[in-house]
Amino acid sequence: MNSITDVAGIRVGHVQRVGERWLTGVTVVLPPAGTVGSVDVRGGGPGTHETDALDPTTLVSTVDAVVLTGGSAFGLASAIGAQLWCEEQGRGFAVPGTVVPIVPAAAIFDLGRGGDVKARPDANMGYQAAAAAFASGDHAAVVRGNVGAGTGAVVARGQYKGGIGTSSITLDGGVIVGAIAVVNAMGAPVFRAAGPQPSARSVVPPLDARGRVPAPPQGLNTTLVVIATNAVLDPAECKRTASAGHAGLARALDPSHTLADGDTVFALATGGVGLDRSTEQARQVSLITLQSAAAEAVRLAILDGVLAAESVSTAAGDFPAYQPVGE
Repeated sequence: MNSITDVAGIRVGHVQRVGERWLTGVTVVLPPAGTVGSVDVRGGGPGTHETDALDPTTLVSTVDAVVLTGGSAFGLASAIGAQLWCEEQGRGFAVPGTVVPIVPAAAIFDLGRGGDVKARPDANMGYQAAAAAFASGDHAAVVRGNVGAGTGAVVARGQYKGGIGTSSITLDGGVIVGAIAVVNAMGAPVFRAAGPQPSARSVVPPLDARGRVPAPPQGLNTTLVVIATNAVLDPAECKRTASAGHAGLARALDPSHTLADGDTVFALATGGVGLDRSTEQARQVSLITLQSAAAEAVRLAILDGVLAAESVSTAAGDFPAYQPVGE
């Protein structure tokens, strides 16, 4: 399906709220139990949660869910909801009496794009996105465009809509590398001349209290990526794969990794397919091949997010809607 869900066991759930001055959402990537994870943060203005837990030198090497959210640092509250859902399912690091789910998260800046600067994701939204990911089933199609964490995304300071994009690449030996991206970048997308081009229509923001179109936000951006592979990787190899993904980000967006972007790449390895490690040279070739594919998958997912936001309908009924408690 040319999607991150081509990797067996990877599920994606979106929840968003649009209208009544809301324009934001949450995306949860739910891997199978035992998935190894890591992260590489290179943007100058990141909003993240529990990323230190993914360092290869820490106690726990596995990840129970990854939360991508709108709402800037406020939206990181949605990770608590996803964590509670995982606890209910018994997903997490076992401790006396319960489990502690490892749920890293990262946020884009979309505050006020629906009209209310205080309309941002909360724990209930994260819980629902995690539940939606689980309910989607294996190898489900990923809804793309202005959904989930990409609901209020824009690119190049409003020159294009941003949004959710995804891709996958299959290598010899049955190794699959997929990526999902939330594109909300300061930089402009870099399309090859022969490929499809976005329409470059501007995102029309809501009018201010005086009926005027407000100036577009300056310097408030971020691109978030999750790479997933069915290969067997240890935590250090997963970290290197996340690092390699930033090359794809740099190829797709110009400029990238700016002081005003929070660019963050997660990597997940489900461990279903072994790499050739028969010799040291074979091990190096296998990892370089996989990590090169990861960079390309990231590039394609980012460009897919821009194109999908231009073309994919997000009309009511196309995706699960967020229902606040009591409504």
